[in-house]
Amino acid sequence: MKRSVQREAILDVLRSVKSHPTAEELHAMLSETMPRLSLATVYRNLEQFSHAGLVQKIDCGGELRRFDGNVAMHPHQRCPECGRVCDVENSRLTELQGEMEKLLPALRCRTLRIELCGVCNNCSSAQNEQEVQA
Repeated sequence: MKRSVQREAILDVLRSVKSHPTAEELHAMLSETMPRLSLATVYRNLEQFSHAGLVQKIDCGGELRRFDGNVAMHPHQRCPECGRVCDVENSRLTELQGEMEKLLPALRCRTLRIELCGVCNNCSSAQNEQEVQA
């Protein structure tokens, strides 16, 4: 994959954040220092990076996709309310991923992901506040 200044910047910023940004969010992060960077360029490069195994693409249902610069095997938690994705720091879940890959060698498993889907603390707090006000 040919590298350009824009590609390097996209990859560097994605690897430097833990927020699992969308292409739009990543574009906003870069647009101040790279005003000529188009959203289409960000999308195209993220797809190429994903296919090359340089980043993880996290499908959040529908058209929303988030990206993770950390390609090491690790579980995620996704909030169905706000779409936020964060890493789950749980060594047992990470061990479980490794065990599953060993149990299923015939699949020639390329990727195994554990995703926990549940309402995040921010959305849960907001829902509780709305229930109290009602």
